[in-house]
Amino acid sequence: MSSQFSEISITEFAELFNQDTFLIDVRETDEYVGGHVPGAIHIPLNEVPQRVEEFRNPQGGVTYVICKVGGRSANACDYLSQKSLSVINIAGGTVGWLMQGHEVVEGSQPK
Repeated sequence: MSSQFSEISITEFAELFNQDTFLIDVRETDEYVGGHVPGAIHIPLNEVPQRVEEFRNPQGGVTYVICKVGGRSANACDYLSQKSLSVINIAGGTVGWLMQGHEVVEGSQPK
């Protein structure tokens, strides 16, 4: 079974980003704590198979997935789309977010 998930650029994501955006960061803990997109929930890539249900958007919409540059989040999206979740990979990741001048927050909490 082939997976199907969408991918958007940092520019596209920044245009739609708001406090209701359901975003999950799949980087390692030290990367997340060092700076993440405000509101991003942390689920490391190696925990994705055990935590699939946490990727289900509580509002019923799409779930955005981010990592450092887009590779790990694409892997997560590939896996999650095979589980019939509606996920979108953010190409460029947190590095792209920072390069475009957007803010990040530090620490272990989403905000």
